[in-house]
Amino acid sequence: MYNVWENILAEIEQKVSPANFSTWFKNTSLLSTKGGAIVIGVKNSFYVKQLRSKFIDIIKDALLKNNIEVNTIDFEVQTSVKPKVRSREVTGTVSADSISSRIKPIKNNIESSAENNGLNSKYTLDNFIIGSNNNVAAAAAKSIIDAPGTRCNPFFLYGGPGLGKTHLVQAIGNELLKRNPNYKILYTPISHFYSDFIDAIQNGKGKEFSRKFEKLDCLIIDDFQFIVNKEKSQEEFFNIFNDLYQLNKQIIVTSDRLPSQIKTVDERLASRLTWAGAFDLQLPKFEDKCAILRAKAELMGADIEPEAIEYIAENVNTNIRDLEGEFSTILLMSEVRGITPLELIENGSVGINKSSKLRPVSSKQVIDKVAKFYDLTVKEMCGKSRVANIKTARQVAMFLLSKELSLSTTKIALEVGVKDHTTVMHGIKKIETDLKLNFVLRDQIEEIKEKIYG
Repeated sequence: MYNVWENILAEIEQKVSPANFSTWFKNTSLLSTKGGAIVIGVKNSFYVKQLRSKFIDIIKDALLKNNIEVNTIDFEVQTSVKPKVRSREVTGTVSADSISSRIKPIKNNIESSAENNGLNSKYTLDNFIIGSNNNVAAAAAKSIIDAPGTRCNPFFLYGGPGLGKTHLVQAIGNELLKRNPNYKILYTPISHFYSDFIDAIQNGKGKEFSRKFEKLDCLIIDDFQFIVNKEKSQEEFFNIFNDLYQLNKQIIVTSDRLPSQIKTVDERLASRLTWAGAFDLQLPKFEDKCAILRAKAELMGADIEPEAIEYIAENVNTNIRDLEGEFSTILLMSEVRGITPLELIENGSVGINKSSKLRPVSSKQVIDKVAKFYDLTVKEMCGKSRVANIKTARQVAMFLLSKELSLSTTKIALEVGVKDHTTVMHGIKKIETDLKLNFVLRDQIEEIKEKIYG
C-alpha cells in the first residue's frame, strides 16, 4: 500500500486555480485503483457533480502521469473524508520499487520548479478579476509584460492583505515566461531573501548569493514590509536593486504600505522603490465584489442566484480572500441542505462570519466614536471650527457615515452640522484621496471601525 494521491494532487494543483484546488480537492482521497476502476472519496454529492463536470480530464491526466491505469473514474461520498491522503491499492505486476522510483521524481520536479523561479503557475491575468479597485495596477502590469524593464520599473505594488498583490505580480512573471520561456525570473518573499542572505554570510558564500541575481531578467520581491530592522539585508538588496536597474532588468516589489511608511527603511532605498510611482490595490466596491463572485461562479460551474451574490457582496467588508471563502461556504451548505443558496440565506440558515459582517449601528454611535477617538466632544467636532485636527475628525465622520451607513450627503450634512451636501462631498473625497497614501490615517480609521463594531 503506497501513498500516491499526494503526488496526484500535486499534479492537479499545477493545473487549477488556488480557490478551486482548496474548494474541490482538499478533502478528497483515493479509495481504489483496482483494474483501472478509479474510486475517489468526496464529502458530498455536490463535489461529485463539480469534479465530474469540470475537472474529470485533469484528474485523469494526473493519474496517467503517475502511471496508474485508468478505465473508469467514479466518486464515492464518504461520511468522513479525511484531508489526509489515503493509500493506493497496488494491483497487477507493478512492484513496490517501481512505484517508489516514480513517486520521487515527481516530487523532485515540483521542488525543482519552485527553486527555479518561485512562481505558481495558477496565478494568471486571465483569472485576476479587474475592477475599479485595481484597474490602474492591472494596466501597469500589462504594460510591464509588453515592455519589461522599460515601463513601470521598478513596479511597486501596495495594499492590505487578501487584495491580490501576490496574484498580480506572479501573473506578470508567468506571462513573461509564457512569452519568453528563456526569461530568467525569481519570485521570493523578502523573508526568504534575508534568511538566505544570512545563511550565505554565515557560510562564507556572500559573493555566491549576490551572483545568483546577476543573470536575472526580472526580480519579484513580495511582502517588503517585513524587511524592518534588517540593515545588512537592506544594504544587500539596495546593491542588487541598483545593479539590475542599471541593466534595465525588471524589478517588482509588493508591500502592505509605501516604503516611506515603513520604519527603519533606508531613505535612499525607499526613494528608489517608487521612482516609477506606486500602485495600490484598494478594497473592492460593491460592484467589484459582485463581478468577482460572478466570475468565480462561472469558473466553478456553480448555480447561484444574483440576489445571493449581492447578499454576500454587501455583507463581506474585509477583503477578497474572505469574500471568496464565504461564497464557497454558502455553496457547500446549500448543497448539504438540498436548497438553493438564496433559499439558504432567506431561511436564516447561514450567517456571514463575524469577522466579515458588520453589525448595524446608528449615526449617533459613529459620531460619538469618532469624536472620542480624536479626544473631542461631539459639539466641538460638529461645530464650525476650522482647526486642522477638528476638521479632519469631522471629515472622517462624514466618510464613515457614507461608507458604513450609506447615508446621503444631505443627511450627513445634518448629522455633522455642516452647511450643505457639497461640503460633505468634498470631505469624503478628501479622506478617500488621503487614504491612498496616508497609512496613519488608514490605521486610525480601522481602529475607529473596531471601536464602532466591537
